[in-house]
Amino acid sequence: MADNKLYDLLGVSKSASVNEIKKQYRKLAKTYHPDKNQDQNEAEKFKEISYAYEVLSDQKKREIYDRYGLKGLQEGGGSDFGAEDLLSQMFGGGGGGGLFGGLGGFPGFSGMGGRRRQRRGEDTVHPLKVTLEDLYNGKVSKLQLSRNVLCKACNGVGGKPGSRVPCAGCKGQGMKVHLRQLGPGMLQQIQRPCDDCGAQGEVINEKDRCRTCSGKRVTNETKILEVNVDKGMQNEQKITFRGEGDQQPDVETGDVIIILQQKPNDKFQRNGNDLFLPLTISLTEALCGFVYVLKHLDGRNIIIRSKPGEVLIPGSVKGIRGEGMPIYRNPFEKGNLYIKFNIEFPKNHFIDEDKLKEFEKIVPQRNEPMDIDLNDEHTEEVDLHDYDPSNERSNGSAGRGEAYDSDDEDGRGGQGGIKCATH
Repeated sequence: MADNKLYDLLGVSKSASVNEIKKQYRKLAKTYHPDKNQDQNEAEKFKEISYAYEVLSDQKKREIYDRYGLKGLQEGGGSDFGAEDLLSQMFGGGGGGGLFGGLGGFPGFSGMGGRRRQRRGEDTVHPLKVTLEDLYNGKVSKLQLSRNVLCKACNGVGGKPGSRVPCAGCKGQGMKVHLRQLGPGMLQQIQRPCDDCGAQGEVINEKDRCRTCSGKRVTNETKILEVNVDKGMQNEQKITFRGEGDQQPDVETGDVIIILQQKPNDKFQRNGNDLFLPLTISLTEALCGFVYVLKHLDGRNIIIRSKPGEVLIPGSVKGIRGEGMPIYRNPFEKGNLYIKFNIEFPKNHFIDEDKLKEFEKIVPQRNEPMDIDLNDEHTEEVDLHDYDPSNERSNGSAGRGEAYDSDDEDGRGGQGGIKCATH
């Protein structure tokens, strides 16, 4: 006699499609989920419909159940829950009533009656190099991805329906236990993946294997992902494509994670939503004003002028509001642009004295030297020379060597260093 208990629990016919089963399960789960119902009977009902969905939504388990019923499902490896206990619960045995009444739990469910979380596959991580211009303006990049997907020819079974049988080498566990002797009377137990079944716990006879995947259950697929780099995104920011990782049988598919890596920019530096620009101007521009045309990251030409009469000093920083980076997910708002000025002094070290007098009229007055008697024996005037760091004698006490050459016994007192004359 056909076993229709699981179909009756979900309220679907035996010919129902996977989508119909899924829709009906979601509908029932909303009603009986323990989070919405504190009633113990409702919680037990949720266990029952969850188990029914777990079996009927899995093609392999459903085929075994349709052919052999719940007992055949257990013997075929579809569940770790004891068949006798399961049958007893379905037909009213046990103290709790219902399908799983009185049980402390079984594989696939937590102690609170919730469904066990499916094992999840690893995520696939790809770096994507972008420029500061890309992060400012936004960009769509195409990424070619090679990944494993469940074989469409056999629906990820690896062969004909019902052809997968427990591996004899590991007895369906997927792992083998090896013993290694460490010393007299000392043994170490090591668990290793089974080589016979590739740690899957099941094997398929060669004649029954799928010709497309050769029984591996997966095939390789090349896919193009469109990566939207939005305006204002940051260096090292992640873009996630849910469920686009390698597919594996009976495993929740992992994600593809794109990590943005910003290339250095030869003009700007970025700090959060702000941009920093080091700018070198001449001494004349620092004193008399300057005009600078900046080509921004979006191609605009921005004209920057100093205020009339303003004198810029080395290291000073000026800001321009709203000319920094677009703010992520709010691109119409922007950070600020900050300019740090470096002053380039004239290469000509000497200026005509007449011009100096005119220049002194417009710059702050210099400090007048104190009244000093040059004839005082404790007063000495020296000359100022360029410092040469490559000369080993330009540091320390060698700076006045020429004045005291006669005091050196080896006659080397005047060699090297800065020579200073005394008057």
